[in-house]
Amino acid sequence: MLSRLGALLQEAMGAREPSIDLLEAFVEHWKGITNYYIESTDENTPAKKTDIPWRLKQMLDILVYEEKQQAAAGEAGPCLEYLLQHKILETLCTLGKAEYPPGMRQQVLQFFSKVLAQVQHPLLHYLSVHRPVQKLLRLGGTVPGSLTEKEEVQFTTVLCSKIQQDPALLTYILEGRKTVGRKEASREATALPREAAGVKNEEQPHSKAPDRGARGARALSTQLPAETEEPDGGPGESTLITSLIGLCKSKRGRVALKAQENLLLLVSVASQATATYLVQSSPFCPAIVEHLCQLYQSLPSFLDPADIATSEGISWRLPSAPSDEASFPGKETLAAFLGWFDYCDHLITEAHTVVSEALAKSVAEKLFVDILQPQLLHVSEQSILTSTALLTAMLRQLRSPALLREAVAFLLGTDQQPAAPEDSPHTLGGHLVRHCDHLSDEISIATLRLFEELLQKPHEQIIHSLILCHLEGRPYVARGSPEPESYEDTLDLEEDPYFTDGFLDSGFQPSMKPPPAPVTNPDGKTAVTEIVNSFLCLVPEEAKTSAFLEETGYDTYVHDAYGLFQECSSRVAPWGWPPAPPPLDPHEPERPFFEGHFLRMLFDRISRILEQPYSLNLQVTSVLSRLALFPHPLIHEYLLDPYINLAPGCRSLFSVLVRVIGDLMQRIQRVPQFPGKLLLVRRQLMGQVPGEQLDHQTLLQGVVVLEEFCKELAAIAFVKFPPHGPHLRLSEPPEGHV
Repeated sequence: MLSRLGALLQEAMGAREPSIDLLEAFVEHWKGITNYYIESTDENTPAKKTDIPWRLKQMLDILVYEEKQQAAAGEAGPCLEYLLQHKILETLCTLGKAEYPPGMRQQVLQFFSKVLAQVQHPLLHYLSVHRPVQKLLRLGGTVPGSLTEKEEVQFTTVLCSKIQQDPALLTYILEGRKTVGRKEASREATALPREAAGVKNEEQPHSKAPDRGARGARALSTQLPAETEEPDGGPGESTLITSLIGLCKSKRGRVALKAQENLLLLVSVASQATATYLVQSSPFCPAIVEHLCQLYQSLPSFLDPADIATSEGISWRLPSAPSDEASFPGKETLAAFLGWFDYCDHLITEAHTVVSEALAKSVAEKLFVDILQPQLLHVSEQSILTSTALLTAMLRQLRSPALLREAVAFLLGTDQQPAAPEDSPHTLGGHLVRHCDHLSDEISIATLRLFEELLQKPHEQIIHSLILCHLEGRPYVARGSPEPESYEDTLDLEEDPYFTDGFLDSGFQPSMKPPPAPVTNPDGKTAVTEIVNSFLCLVPEEAKTSAFLEETGYDTYVHDAYGLFQECSSRVAPWGWPPAPPPLDPHEPERPFFEGHFLRMLFDRISRILEQPYSLNLQVTSVLSRLALFPHPLIHEYLLDPYINLAPGCRSLFSVLVRVIGDLMQRIQRVPQFPGKLLLVRRQLMGQVPGEQLDHQTLLQGVVVLEEFCKELAAIAFVKFPPHGPHLRLSEPPEGHV
């Protein structure tokens, strides 16, 4: 026997094998492997130092060569029939499970992968292949950091490649023994007649090992009765899915990425029946979302919202920020969570509709409702701050329509009826609106950022729930007065009812109007110019400082506003908004107007612009600018029309700004050397001079923000109102004006 083993080792060293019958050679190599377990007593020699890898390679080469020599394509040759009838793959699977000799599992995984990849004959339909494949999958993907992760992911990659070629295979692989046993029994018997007759009573030469108590002998002598019965994992078991999800958690980046790509491939090729099985009878959704929740709960509680806001560009393919970016505590954990969230979003985007809807609902229930909502409503300011910043980061990454629908329902609810002023918040969004006017400026800023991100999402319910449901019917317009045919027919700026004699006596003098806007109507009417000038002339000359500095002009805002407006217009184009507001019915009685909790909060905030911190003012004006960009006629009218005839008790954005200017003129009288201090503060904000604490600094910073906000609104009005009448599409601004 030892001389025979020596001869085999000589062959392994490169001696040419004699030209013999393929089946005989195949059986000889298989017996050489089984004899190793019978004769070897050394349990420490690694498998790669034995002749087992070479013999497995020879068996693979014989199978591939035999298939190429087959005259009739699709028929199984004698060697392949022997492999199937004698359950060689099941035996190898058992040897791999025993890990004897050490490293045997790695060799088995490699052999399975190569056989499935290189043998073109369809194998996965056979029970004698399907069962060991399932068992081998069950061995891997469960222990993080396994030494065979590389081989495991290669094995699953081959399986997914076969499934991609024949998507019907996914059903067989996922559903396990019971279904496959019923569906494939007749097929296997037809495909391999000799196997049907001899599977149960076939000769097992390797099972006749003497009872020497050796580990190898025990492995061989017990493999058949132990492995013939398929463990019934129940309806929740799906070994390929479980294995892939386990590999997705690998610390080795390439292994995890390949496993994620394979899982994405599976859900994208799933049929209706398979998708239903994935949702109802596999651990797919629970396992994916459970890992997401675990990553979220592992985030440190001390994360800085500013650090969270800067963590952009993280994707599941690159779940870490560029190395040149500044590090901060918890950065890697945050990147891991955002990377997996991005992966979930991609799964929902690519998956079959059945899987997509189920996974989106699971993310909403387990992460949004069960974990995030209590933190957002917590009494702890740190909890509110961190969870709000994390939700904003998730919204920034969110792309899938199904998950976006769930996020919107989570935040704003499903009821789109307008709220009354006295209504208490009945949705999470209502509580978040209150957070925008929180005692903590940090919480207010973080929540305003959340709403700004939400307003950039392509979902009509967002803008409808927050704004439009309150503006429908135009209840903010006074009834009983005829509507002007054009803006030229309305009052001039100096005749505006908000600019009363008392207001002008306070020291306000309208500033010189800038040059006319570059676009005019053919008939000479300058409706756009009047609207733009109303905002540009709102801040008095003594409160303006931008003229003394470069790169702070109105043209810059026009350029930026044009790009943002085009982006917003393309996003809302599918919603079919009307081109103009509906005409008023003069006989319709006036009804009380409430702008909604969101706009009321924003108007209240902008009315306090002279008293609030600079960073908070920037965020408030940023949200209002986002709202003003929406190309809806009611938003045009309510936010950007200075000449609107407001109903009694109503206010608009322009009317709020007018009152802020009146307050500013009163305060200016109490600030000595106001123009010089204002210019110094602007230069400080631009980084041109070192920052130093000044008296009335909050007021002075608020004036700077107010001036820039009015220029920004003027620019938005200009790009939204086209040359030939309101609410038409605007052409590219003429060269030289932007």
